[in-house]
Amino acid sequence: MSNRRLATALVPNRRYIQIAFNHNMYEVRKVLPQIPYDPRVIIEAGTPFCKREGMAGVRSIRSMWPGLLVADLKVTDGAVQEVEFAVSAGANMITAAGSSPPETLDLFTETCHRYRVFSEIDMLGVHNPLRRMLPLRNIPDVVVIHKGRDEEANPRSIIRYRDISKVHGKFDVLISVAGGLQPEKIRTAYFNGADIAILNVIQQGDSNEGINQNSNFRTLIPRILSEAGD
Repeated sequence: MSNRRLATALVPNRRYIQIAFNHNMYEVRKVLPQIPYDPRVIIEAGTPFCKREGMAGVRSIRSMWPGLLVADLKVTDGAVQEVEFAVSAGANMITAAGSSPPETLDLFTETCHRYRVFSEIDMLGVHNPLRRMLPLRNIPDVVVIHKGRDEEANPRSIIRYRDISKVHGKFDVLISVAGGLQPEKIRTAYFNGADIAILNVIQQGDSNEGINQNSNFRTLIPRILSEAGD
């Protein structure tokens, strides 16, 4: 396994932004060339994108982006094979669903570490992320505190920022935050302890929050990075 997949490492005490593509390759080809390379920028092949475009889509993004690339598979079973799919396509970060059986999560993290890629456990729908992690033998590199896109329609649904300090207090992991974040509100995520803030690329008419695909990413991304700090 080539070491190049970890050539761009996750650095503790550094803030990252993650740009998530959830539609199709047309959107990727339109937006991604505008995003200037920076080691603090992570590109995500979102779950809907992976289902629509498959590993060929992930491979295409890899050909366009030299840095950290997430395959948001939300692995729920068959962890070894699914990690291998993503690794072969060039992903160097992969997600599993926190609601999966502990055996799956342990095997997922173990396999990611064996292939020298970063493991992320996404706590979408998990009421108590800390409790979910306690039985695990293998601790992931990243835990995602996630308010789902469908939950955005519920005004009472919030990003559970208090879970960040709970997980950080017990485990030496990075925390990623997702859930209707907008560029102008990204400071809130960092203020509450997030290491990675996820911003969705959205299309005109989407009901979810994020960055419109028609935005000027060449100027927007450096501005967001300046909000994140180093």
